[in-house]
Amino acid sequence: MTDYLSSQQDIYTEPSDIDVNTLNNLGPLRFMAGVWKGEKGLDINPKADGPLIQEYVDWIELQPIDPQTNGPQLLYGLRYHQHIIKPGEIETYHDQVGYWLWEPATETVIQTLAIPRGQVAMAAGKASAEARQFELIAQRGEMTFGICSNPFLDTAFQTEKWTIKISIIDMMHWSYEQETSLLIRGSKTPFLHVDKSTLHKISEPTPNPLARNQTV
Repeated sequence: MTDYLSSQQDIYTEPSDIDVNTLNNLGPLRFMAGVWKGEKGLDINPKADGPLIQEYVDWIELQPIDPQTNGPQLLYGLRYHQHIIKPGEIETYHDQVGYWLWEPATETVIQTLAIPRGQVAMAAGKASAEARQFELIAQRGEMTFGICSNPFLDTAFQTEKWTIKISIIDMMHWSYEQETSLLIRGSKTPFLHVDKSTLHKISEPTPNPLARNQTV
């Protein structure tokens, strides 16, 4: 529940005079807009004979979308696609799509994600508009900001908790570190699956459609 919802009587009326320039209203996410590449990612994932440490190369494109409203709730965001391969290879190692969202009224950052192995999640965390570091969390079983998996994954590699920490280094670099707590069938101890990478900007973002229309 958002901080203001308990006192909000009108759940239908949208805000008036919305600034349609998303890039000017992304809070801490403004540093992440654009196209990025990471060349020395590190993945620690579970295998039958123990943890496997794998390097990877990733591309992340984050493009601004038009402002979104749910009645009085206002969200600004970035649509993203992350594509990962192993060094020197072509085959997809990991692929992920979703949205990074900023709710100015509650200073909340939200990430939605979907991967083509039958899993979706939504994570959230608090951050000021000027924050250079912030953390988002999703937990299995929660009705908001939770995790949903297909039956095989939920039985064999059950995701209990997922955390992502973002650090803005400068205007051309940012990093992430993800920790996924997995309860693997046959094991009594959760496995901590780690992914981390530092990215550098390779191109600037394209303004959202409404903002582009203002310049015509």
